[in-house]
Amino acid sequence: MLIRICGDVMNKKAIAVIFAIVASVLYAINIPFSKLLLNKIEPTMMASYLYLGAGFGVGMLNIFIKKKQKEDSEKYTKKDLPYLIGMVLLDIIAPILLMFGLLDSASSNASLLNNFEIVCTSFIAMIVFKEVVSKKMWVAIFLITISSFVLSFEDLLTFKLSWGSLLVILATLCWGLENNCTRNLSNKNTYSIVTIKGIFSGLGSLIVALCLNESFSQIKYILIAMLLGFVAYGLSIFFYIKAQGIIGASKTSAYYSVSPFVGTLLLFLVFKEQLSWSYFLGLAIMIVGTIIVVIDTLLESHSHQHQHEITHTHNGVTHTHIITHTHRHNHFLNNNKHAHKHIKLTVQDIN
Repeated sequence: MLIRICGDVMNKKAIAVIFAIVASVLYAINIPFSKLLLNKIEPTMMASYLYLGAGFGVGMLNIFIKKKQKEDSEKYTKKDLPYLIGMVLLDIIAPILLMFGLLDSASSNASLLNNFEIVCTSFIAMIVFKEVVSKKMWVAIFLITISSFVLSFEDLLTFKLSWGSLLVILATLCWGLENNCTRNLSNKNTYSIVTIKGIFSGLGSLIVALCLNESFSQIKYILIAMLLGFVAYGLSIFFYIKAQGIIGASKTSAYYSVSPFVGTLLLFLVFKEQLSWSYFLGLAIMIVGTIIVVIDTLLESHSHQHQHEITHTHNGVTHTHIITHTHRHNHFLNNNKHAHKHIKLTVQDIN
């Protein structure tokens, strides 16, 4: 029984790792193609189309596959309202900052800076939401950050903190906060979270765009942007939420280190940009960091001391014994808190 439970835990964690990597790969297509579409679409409108595409796309997907809400998916309560509002507001601000940042920075630099979301998410998860971040995890985050800098090492002399770069960093800070808001909603229906996030954030960005007197683009570009939003935001967010509900916000965000490398490879395949030696060096460092995250995710365990109370009756006299023991175990709840059941046994001797 214990072996089967441990196996189920490991399987859930392995699935969460796959979901996190898939989310990262899907998000990787965002920056290259958004940069391309910004030639035809104004930045705030672009942010709106991306999130509307995510919201409507996942909403329609839910209808078509007739996905029913799981019994263990909880309903929204007043306690969830601050996290819902925070999630939507931050998802209005972050993509707008990113789109304006892309106007004044190279795609490679923006992709690099986007990895600061990992550090922001981990710090906020640890400080605000008291999520445990292990020493191995901090080592992995350090390696992931180093690998991101190596990715643009050949352009280090021209890499500077321009206004575009600053806006991208501010966007990652917003997404770090948003990741932790979404983390507190991960026990809800995933389809509903992505739909709410996409539609309301998209409409909010649209209102901001109209206030800035931005104009609508041609319908073909709007549809392309919404399709990009469905894939790079909608499906990516969907798999992200599924993963962080099992392994937590900091670990899930760490897998987003894959994005800059996938994005750079995409630039090579689609836009014919050449890959440099720094790409492969950075890739090697990133792989080491990711392996550490995988090990920390799948093999996390610790020990606890437990006391079990055993009560029995002998010749009409009740005796109570306390048995203390220690065991190690794995866990997978996202805040590293878990409950232990203490069993009280009653034995009656009949003479």
